[in-house]
Amino acid sequence: MVSVAIFDYGAGNIFSLKTSLEKNGASVDIITSFDQSKKYDGLLLPGVGNFDPAIRSIRDYSALGFHDFVKEKIPVLGICLGMEMFFKQSQEGKEKGLDVMNGEVVLLPNDMKIPHMGWNSLEITKDSKILEGVENNSWVYFVHSYRAKPDNSDIIVANADYGIKVPAVVEDNLFFGTQFHPEKSGKIGSLMIQNFLRVCSK
Repeated sequence: MVSVAIFDYGAGNIFSLKTSLEKNGASVDIITSFDQSKKYDGLLLPGVGNFDPAIRSIRDYSALGFHDFVKEKIPVLGICLGMEMFFKQSQEGKEKGLDVMNGEVVLLPNDMKIPHMGWNSLEITKDSKILEGVENNSWVYFVHSYRAKPDNSDIIVANADYGIKVPAVVEDNLFFGTQFHPEKSGKIGSLMIQNFLRVCSK
């Protein structure tokens, strides 16, 4: 059985994510600090919370740092806020991001309804481990006010169209990010969870 950890920023309900992982055969721990005493096959950064408090909870309350914990050997899935924290900085806060992907996170244009909330289709731009078996134009569920602006567009594997292209899925080595919530995206989201767990099992 694949063993994964969800990092809890203390910001909200992550029950649906835990349930989705368990339904797809994973053993799940919810953690609030990084500890080397237990080894995990994967780590999830959930999509609930605000940028600065979430970054501080990752940075300040663990003797072991995020980068030391994953050592670029543990697959990491960042969901919504979790994905946004992969980048160097965000307009939502003043703290530095995790800086595992080059770029920044910016507010959606103010001529759009913010937050964007609801179902939208994916425009898949390239092959991806996390999108294996997912058809182009599949619908997924978004709740967000910010979007990623990677320095290198090669890491974008799917976009969503809100009048502007919004990076919906990013992938760089063992770091995977979704701007939407796979745990709220029905069968398509469940397939992505399965794909992530398959990566974790290798």
